[in-house]
Amino acid sequence: MCGIAGLVLCDGQSPSGGYVEAMCDVMFHRGPDDQGIYLDESAALGMRRLSIVDLTTGRQPVRNEDGTVWTVFNGEIYNFRDLRRDLEGRGHRFYTTTDTEVIVHLYEEYGADLVHKLRGMFTIAVWDVRRRELLLFRDRLGIKPLFYAQLRNGIAFASELKALLQLPEIEPELSWSAVGHLFTFLSTPSSQSIVEGVQKLEPGHRGILSGDGRFRVERYWDVRFEPDPSLTESVAVERLRELIDEAVRVHLQSDVPLGAFLSGGIDSSAVVAAMSQQMREPVKTFSIGFANPGYDERQFAERVAAVFGAEHHTLVLEPQDVGAIEQMAWYLDEPFGDSSAIPTLMVSKLAAEHVKVVLTGDGGDELFAGYDKYLVEQRERRYDQIPAPVRQAIGAVGRSMADGMRGRNFLQHMALDSARRYLDASTLFRRVEQAKLLQPDVFEMVAETDPYDPGLRVLQAQGQSWLSGLQYLDLRHYLPLDILTKVDRMSMAHSIESRPALLDHRLVEFAATIPDTLRLRGSTTKYVLKAAMDGILPKDIIRRPKRGFRVPLSDWFRGDWSEFVRDLLLSDTSRQRGLFNPRYVETLLKRHDRGRPLDLQLWTLVSFELWCRTFRDATRVMQRRFATSAPAYRPSAVVA
Repeated sequence: MCGIAGLVLCDGQSPSGGYVEAMCDVMFHRGPDDQGIYLDESAALGMRRLSIVDLTTGRQPVRNEDGTVWTVFNGEIYNFRDLRRDLEGRGHRFYTTTDTEVIVHLYEEYGADLVHKLRGMFTIAVWDVRRRELLLFRDRLGIKPLFYAQLRNGIAFASELKALLQLPEIEPELSWSAVGHLFTFLSTPSSQSIVEGVQKLEPGHRGILSGDGRFRVERYWDVRFEPDPSLTESVAVERLRELIDEAVRVHLQSDVPLGAFLSGGIDSSAVVAAMSQQMREPVKTFSIGFANPGYDERQFAERVAAVFGAEHHTLVLEPQDVGAIEQMAWYLDEPFGDSSAIPTLMVSKLAAEHVKVVLTGDGGDELFAGYDKYLVEQRERRYDQIPAPVRQAIGAVGRSMADGMRGRNFLQHMALDSARRYLDASTLFRRVEQAKLLQPDVFEMVAETDPYDPGLRVLQAQGQSWLSGLQYLDLRHYLPLDILTKVDRMSMAHSIESRPALLDHRLVEFAATIPDTLRLRGSTTKYVLKAAMDGILPKDIIRRPKRGFRVPLSDWFRGDWSEFVRDLLLSDTSRQRGLFNPRYVETLLKRHDRGRPLDLQLWTLVSFELWCRTFRDATRVMQRRFATSAPAYRPSAVVA
C-alpha cells in the first residue's frame, strides 16, 4: 500500500524531481516506511511506501529487466504469485518478490490490457521510456483513489488531491459543479474533484498519455446486473459461500499483522467468520461504540467476536474524544458530508495500535440489496401509477407551501418520476434550498450543471429490473464516492491498509447474476446472503435490522459541539469568503436546535469550511504542516 505521484512533460522540458518529492511528502501517512523516485528527461515518478508484502526488496519504483518500463503502484495484487509463475515461464526475470514487479512484465506482454490480468485493488502508473507513453489504471470498483490534472505541457497525477496542490500550476480554485454535487449528495462527483481542473480517474478506467501529448480516458471493465433466472436458491447459496471464502483467503495475503473491522452486521461478520476458519491465530477485530444506546452496536460485535474466538477491541467514542476533527480535512482531502467518517477515523486509530492491515465488509449492501432505501423505493413505486398530470399538480401544491411546512417535501417527492424520486430520496440540499444557502452569484455558477444528470443517465440506460438498476447506480456512484472514499482516507490517516474482501471482482460479477427475488424478498433485504450465512452466523445476527454506521451528531451539535459549529459557520472568516448566505445558515442552526434532524447538512457545511481553511486559506508551506514530522528519507530509487 502506497501513495503514488508523478509528473510527465511532453514539450522537451525536464520535470523537477523536487516537485514530485513535495507531492510525496504530503502523503507521508500513506507510506511512512520508505520513499522512492524515478527521474528522466520526460518523467518523474514517486511513491511513499507502506510495507505489506515483501518487506525487504519491495521498494518502488520498480523496473523491467532493461529499465525501459517503470511503475509505481498503490494497492495489492492478490494473484501476483500465479502471474509471476506464468511470466517466468515466458522468460521474464524478476529481481524482487513483490507484487509490483509483475506489472512491468505484464505490460511487456499485454500492453494496456495488462489490467485484465489483475485481481486486487490498485492505482497504477506505468511509464514506457522508449515510447514516451504513460498509462494510468484504477481498480474496477474504485477502492483506491487517483487524481490527475492535464497541464499545458503534460500531466500530473497523485493518490491524493493535496499532492497536486504542491504544483505551482494548480491553485485550489473551486469547481462549481463539484460544489453542487457535494451539497446534493454529500460528496464530489465521480470524475471531478472539488478543485477546478483536477479530475478523478473513475473506477474501471485507464488513462493513456501518448508521446505526442494526447491524453485519453477509456473504460476497461464494467459489471451489469443481469439476473440469471435459472439460478436457483440452493445453487446461489453454495456458490456464494465458496466465493466469499475464496475472496477472504486471497485478501489474507500479508507479511504483517492483520485484523478486521467488525460492526456486528452481516457483512463484516461474514468476513470475520471466513477469516476465523482460515487463520491459525485468533482474528483481531475492532469496533466503535457510543454511550448513546440508540447508536451503540457493541453488543452485536462482541457477540460475533465471542462466537469465533476473536481478540476483540472496542473504543467508546464520546464527543470530547474527537478533538482532531479539524485535522480530518487534511486526511479527507476533499469536503465530505458522511459523518460516519468520524468513527471510521477512530476505529482506524484503534486498529493501528495492533495491526497494519484490516479486512472490511464494505460492498455487501450494494451487491445484495441491503439498503433500506430499496425497501422505500419498492413501496413508493406505487406513485408511478398516478397519472403524470395529477402528480404534477401535487408537486405544484408542495412548491406553493411555505419552507419548512410539514408535508411540503413529501408532496414534491411524490410528484417525481421513479428515477428522480430515487435520487431525491438521497438528496441533502434540493435546488430550491441551495438557492437559499448559497449567495446568488455562487448559486448561478453552481446551477449551470445538474448533479442528477450522471445518475439519471445510468438509470435510464438500464434495461433490467428497477432493483438491478438502483444497485448498479449505487455500485458505480455511492460506493466509490462515499463508502470507499471514507474508509480509504480514514484508514490511511493512521497508515493502515483496508481491504474490502466482498469487492473481489469475481464475487461482484457473480452477485450481479443473482435474481432480484433472491436479493430482495418482500421486506427481507440481502435474502441470499442471509441464507448463505445460515448455520455459520448466529441467527440473531442474521435477523437483526440494518442500522448503518450512524453517529449521534444531532445530540453533539446541540450539546458539546454547539458552540464550535456555530462559531465556525458564522465566523468572519466564513462570511468573508462570500459563498453562503449567513442568514440561511443561522436558520438551519435554529431549526436543528428546535429538533429538526439537520445534522448531515450541518456536518457537510462544517467539512466544507474546514477544507477551505486547510487548503484555500493556507499557503503552500502551511499545507505541508502535517508532514513536518516525516523523517527525511533519501529516495530509494533515483535514475538520472
